[in-house]
Amino acid sequence: MENMNKTTIAGIDHIGINVPDIDAATLFLQDAFGAEVMYESYSKEKPPLVVEDGDATTLNMAQRSELHSCRMIKIGKGINIELFEIHVNGQRESVRSSDLGLQHFAVYTDEISESLQRFTSAGGKVLSEPKPLLFPLETGEKNFFCYGITPWGSTVEFITYPEGMPYEDQTSFRRWKAGQ
Repeated sequence: MENMNKTTIAGIDHIGINVPDIDAATLFLQDAFGAEVMYESYSKEKPPLVVEDGDATTLNMAQRSELHSCRMIKIGKGINIELFEIHVNGQRESVRSSDLGLQHFAVYTDEISESLQRFTSAGGKVLSEPKPLLFPLETGEKNFFCYGITPWGSTVEFITYPEGMPYEDQTSFRRWKAGQ
């Protein structure tokens, strides 16, 4: 019988985020997280690339969407961020964590207070003080999280669990931890 847990997927390569101003967003990610631009796939120096017909369906975009720029961003040793600046009439605001679809990305930090200060200094909005992780299988004396909002409205979770989590006593599986 075929192993149902086996997959050809190695892991998450990147997440895509559309922002209203790619230059401002890049600067924010650099200031808040020490991000680096790996390369630019499409430059603002070119005329906007208008997405129409079959390409709109292929890319799950509205007809007449205009791609102004696209950059691949690296933050530490985690997955990559493909940053887009796409404009279209009728464009919606960023989703909240209670909306359907991809709702946030999380960054691991050993220094949550310092990371939140840097995020705020770069222009982000922190929603609360760090709080203990909520779920029993994730709790621990030094395990905390905090949510923040980027200048363009995306939600970011800051998380730290330096001494592990209780779920580790129940399985040999481990969460991938950035930086390790």
